[in-house]
Amino acid sequence: MSWGSELWDQFDNLEKHTQWGIEFVEKYTKFVKERSEIEINYAKQIRNLSKKYQPKKNSREEEESKYTFCRAFLTTLNELNDYAGQHEVIAENLTAQIISELSRYLQELKSERKSHFHDGRKAQQHIESSWKQLESCKRRFERDCKEADRAQQYFEKMDADINVTKADVEKARQQAQMRHQMAADSKGDYSSYLQKFNQEQNEHYYTIIPNIFQKLQDMEEKRIERLGVCMKTFADVDRQVLPIVGKCLDGMTKASESIEPKSDSKQVVEAYKSGFEPPGDVEFEDYGQAMKRTASESSLSNSREVKEKSTSKSKGKLWPFIKNKNKGSGPEDFSHLPPEQRRKKLQGKIDELNKDIQKEMDQRDALTKMKDVYVKNPQMGDPASVDPRLSEIGQNIEKLQFEVQKFEGWLAEVEERMPSKSDTHRRSGVYETQNSTTVSNNCAQDRESPDGSYTEEQNSETQVKANPNPTPPTNPTSTTPEFDDEFDDEETLPTIGTCKALYPFEGHNEGTISVVEGELLYVIEEDKGDGWTRVRRNEDEEGYVPTSYIEVFLETNAKDS
Repeated sequence: MSWGSELWDQFDNLEKHTQWGIEFVEKYTKFVKERSEIEINYAKQIRNLSKKYQPKKNSREEEESKYTFCRAFLTTLNELNDYAGQHEVIAENLTAQIISELSRYLQELKSERKSHFHDGRKAQQHIESSWKQLESCKRRFERDCKEADRAQQYFEKMDADINVTKADVEKARQQAQMRHQMAADSKGDYSSYLQKFNQEQNEHYYTIIPNIFQKLQDMEEKRIERLGVCMKTFADVDRQVLPIVGKCLDGMTKASESIEPKSDSKQVVEAYKSGFEPPGDVEFEDYGQAMKRTASESSLSNSREVKEKSTSKSKGKLWPFIKNKNKGSGPEDFSHLPPEQRRKKLQGKIDELNKDIQKEMDQRDALTKMKDVYVKNPQMGDPASVDPRLSEIGQNIEKLQFEVQKFEGWLAEVEERMPSKSDTHRRSGVYETQNSTTVSNNCAQDRESPDGSYTEEQNSETQVKANPNPTPPTNPTSTTPEFDDEFDDEETLPTIGTCKALYPFEGHNEGTISVVEGELLYVIEEDKGDGWTRVRRNEDEEGYVPTSYIEVFLETNAKDS
């Protein structure tokens, strides 16, 4: 149905209806804008919530990350942060695809509507003006006809009166003839203008107004169609992020399924195990006869030779390391700690010293290469200028090696005293002072697995636990390059491929990086035979992970090279 033919006389109502349509578009635009603001605020609150509960650096929460339920919670927080990002995407798409489009369309719609109704009012004014002229012609014709009738009557009256002169009668006759002529002229004008008006009126109501109203109808239908498209987009914007939102939720579910109560309870043992054996039975002391009480061999009182002489003082103190735990840093040999905890601290200190020695040796190698270049090319520098630094580094290495030997001795002492470790055979891994070019990492390899947990190499076959991963390089981020590349250490290594983590890896050692199962990272250095691959998460986070923990996808050019 056409507005032009059906609503030819509803100009004012159509004007009100189209204005209401524009106001509806404005209302819908405001609705989408408020929805977008809600999404932005919601995303902001979710991000703040995720940030609030992220583990703080150098705090107890960082130590708790070794528990599977803590890692699962951290993964949930990260997924929640990504989830918030999708709500920001919704807000951005609503603004770009609906709000901006409707705002621009509203301006065009108002301009088009104004133009159509301006044409309609102009046509209305023209037909009304023609109608007024027609009425004017009609009234003039009516007046001339009445004047002609009166002049005719006056002439007939004068002609019938015998007392009137002939001249007066002739004058009245001419007057009547003139009035009849004027009436005839007015009739002709009225007739021609009436015909013209009818033609204009027909054109107005059957051509001009229908065309204008048809344009208004098309404009209104386009407006409704545009609203429908926007409402569909409104739903599609949400639907587009559902796959990613689903992945975020799947990540949360996978994190919850990765929680292992048994593993967490084992971590508690690793964290708090003292290494003491429970005290033995207290022997009966018969005060009726003089006898000397002998201390139980398995009691804590005979854990040291000094305490064998003071059993009476240790009777009421079966758990000395628990009740009187030293809150401070303690002595250098960690003797204030229980045996198991002391062993772990000493092992960690040895590993730390080994890494420092490796750093010093890397610097020494680099300076040696620089000195060789200076010797070959004196214009590049004075070889003697490097000697003081080389001497200083050599002294530092000797000091560190001495420290390693000292802590190794304490560690051997602790392991000999631990009841359950009496048959333990460990390799020393002590650095050879006379060998100035290499540092043995056997100690670190024997006592620490890639994820930082302590492992023992037992003689008994039933207690051997294989470690599938080699120990990471003592300083994997400070490899010794060729001289041509020694000044490029600070440059970012190019990406040669990607990898996917098959298992979670905590990466406690220096130079390693922690990964979660299923995480995608960039490969920047292949496994060079030591069982470690260098990867990068972003511009600031890179390190080594066990090659057996990841699936590597090298680029074609990297494989060829």
